[in-house]
Amino acid sequence: MMTSLLYGGAGVILFALGLWAFLVYEPLLRKLIALNIMGSGVFHLLIAIAERGALAPDPVPHAMVLTGIVVAVSATALALAMGRRLEDDDDAR
Repeated sequence: MMTSLLYGGAGVILFALGLWAFLVYEPLLRKLIALNIMGSGVFHLLIAIAERGALAPDPVPHAMVLTGIVVAVSATALALAMGRRLEDDDDAR
């Protein structure tokens, strides 16, 4: 129970910090990092939800987290490539 609260609390804090950074900072790279921090908070919350006391943890949230990590890495790579292309286009003008 204590680890579930720890992971859940960390998830809420990470999500709140990521949301704050996304709203406050203007540069695209900082916004991308803020989105990744928010995603980490959601992953923490899913892991906290998976705990079922003395029983074995629920495998579905764990599978969702693994899939989410793969999607987050792919989306981050795509966003970085698109951001770099935008900067290159701005420099050419």
